Amino acid sequence: MSRHLLTGNAAAAWGARLAKVDYIPAFPITPQTEIIETIAEWIDKREMAGRMVTLESEHSMITAAGAAAATGVRVFTATSSQGLLYAIEMIYNVAGWRTPFVLVNVSRGLSAPITLEPDHNDVLATRDSGFLQIHCATCQEVLDSILIGYRLAEHDRVRLPVIVNQDGFYLSFTREPVEIPDARSAAEFVGEYNSENMTFRASSPSSQAVAVLGAGPYSYFRYEIHLAAIQALSVYDEIAQQFKERFGRYHPIVETYRTEDADYVFVMMDCFATKAKDAVDRLRESGVKIGLLRPRLLRPFPAQQIQIALSGKKGVAVIDQNLSMGKGGVLHTEIASALYGQHEAPSILASFIGGLGGRDISAEEFYEIAAILQDAAKQNKTPAPRLLYTETELRAMRKLQAIAHAEREELKPHK
Repeated sequence: MSRHLLTGNAAAAWGARLAKVDYIPAFPITPQTEIIETIAEWIDKREMAGRMVTLESEHSMITAAGAAAATGVRVFTATSSQGLLYAIEMIYNVAGWRTPFVLVNVSRGLSAPITLEPDHNDVLATRDSGFLQIHCATCQEVLDSILIGYRLAEHDRVRLPVIVNQDGFYLSFTREPVEIPDARSAAEFVGEYNSENMTFRASSPSSQAVAVLGAGPYSYFRYEIHLAAIQALSVYDEIAQQFKERFGRYHPIVETYRTEDADYVFVMMDCFATKAKDAVDRLRESGVKIGLLRPRLLRPFPAQQIQIALSGKKGVAVIDQNLSMGKGGVLHTEIASALYGQHEAPSILASFIGGLGGRDISAEEFYEIAAILQDAAKQNKTPAPRLLYTETELRAMRKLQAIAHAEREELKPHK
């Protein structure tokens, strides 16, 4: 095992390399492209086996990934944002085919308006597809989660594709110390792909289904995918324990930080949760008993683990880096569903939207959220959902709007 400074993208490439993938269908998109560039360079230098093929679109890329996995080879691919949405038809299809492979998504906000910076609306658009989702906060987690992801996807009680998600720019281009397992240990952990029942071959075309199913068989097969995803919770826990025994790092289904004696809890996903950890430490120094809960698995949804971790808390703030138009934060909605009807559910479950399009969430905003939680608990009244946005940002936005209005007036034809 060796230690190197790696970006999140480089860590993802190393995960694919150590998993000894056979086939990499690819299509470039910012901020993911560094992953496939790194793999392409290794293959060109004969430092990595496997075949890479650049397709004409993400739709074709995911089609090729699912088709290749159905022949019994180990497949890796990566995308981001609009690319993931372009592939959405095939995202649902390949999950329905029960073809196991790993897809790294480098989260980036969706258009319009256009941005290259991260939030989570792209990956959350796939949450009902049948893909399992592992969300990462560090570059080390990216590498480790890919190795774990192959074990999970290929497990005979699961057989579903896995998305490993990391935040664009904040993680994809940030260098952190990463321990790279030696190739032999990684290969022994991941194991060989047991491709039993994956019998399609281009040399001998065959059909294993009918074109259209009636309602009865369709319902059966869709629910089988759901049951397999539920099974993935216990399977993941077994794999995570084995990973810890071999490599000394433990990646639980749900990470909790200083929650045992906490009265209040932040809930966040992905790398901005590391900012919340720092805020927790500083708030603790000032006497506020607060902690952090970070779901690593979003699909399957770890309802029971969340219920246990949040039981008896006075107040919980869910900070969503996404926005479901007309509803609010997706994670807040799912946490609320998990807690509904629980005997010791928190009396306050507040919703905050922050980090859209890569907007930073400052330490001061975490402190303000904590103060809002404490005040809400005293009054026993849940605060209205709110967007994290400063007066300075609003003044700057108003100035831009005024400039745009003036330019439109200048362009109007003179009478």
